[in-house]
Amino acid sequence: MSNFNEKAKAPLDVNVPKKPFAKRFKKKYVSSAYWPSLAAFVGLFIIWELCTMMFDINPITLPAPSSVIQEFVSSFSFYISHAWITLQEAVLGFLLGMSIAIIMGVLMAHSSVLERTLLPIAVLANVTPIMAIAPLFILWFGFGTLPKVLIAAIITFFPMLVNSIMGFRSIDENHYEYMRSLHASKLEIFMKLRFPNSLPYLFSAAKTCVSLSVMGAVVGEWSGATEGLGNVIMMASNYMQTNRMFAAIFMLAIMGITLTNIVRYIEKKVLYWHVSANDWK
Repeated sequence: MSNFNEKAKAPLDVNVPKKPFAKRFKKKYVSSAYWPSLAAFVGLFIIWELCTMMFDINPITLPAPSSVIQEFVSSFSFYISHAWITLQEAVLGFLLGMSIAIIMGVLMAHSSVLERTLLPIAVLANVTPIMAIAPLFILWFGFGTLPKVLIAAIITFFPMLVNSIMGFRSIDENHYEYMRSLHASKLEIFMKLRFPNSLPYLFSAAKTCVSLSVMGAVVGEWSGATEGLGNVIMMASNYMQTNRMFAAIFMLAIMGITLTNIVRYIEKKVLYWHVSANDWK
């Protein structure tokens, strides 16, 4: 017992040799979960390039990936400036839709009357084609940022709402009864039981909704905008600039993947104790 205490109190040995650089590099980068995805993209591009060469496909119909990359690199600042507009619309729409959905989810989880009253309205907003709503938003709110943000918020709202209700309600009955036996208030039950329990559901929905918000921003730009990647795609389509269309789509894909990975990173930091944050490394 004394030996154990001595070992526990012993200072850390700062001279412990580190692993060789090659092993640390392999563990951090070579063994990364990103490599299979990267290999899949590279394989897809190679097959795409070979098909355009072998079948002599018209570049206006389907340009080779090499020409798309050349267009993307040569006009990189152009795509960055338009991507920044779309990114702002998507992120603002995502935050707005997520905030409203969580607030409504809390209310519905505590009141079946509110759920029966508000859920049909939420379903109606979800099933209405967004392409039909977008021109109305442009008519009501003009050609600025607001209608694009609202469209992105509507797209992200319903999946987040459904997961919020499920997360706030899916609590352990034994834990719930235990807290009630301690005379815990509704606020204490919410903060210490319902909210932590809902986090895996909320992050699961957020990973889906953050990419949907990009789609919503693009749909809003299609309905009326002078800037943004949606406008770039629309104008390139009108002038048969297929290279530019694919380059803008490529930029949107990078944006969606980056936003999804940011949400996953935050999930891993917040939900380090839950299995859902450790199943993706």
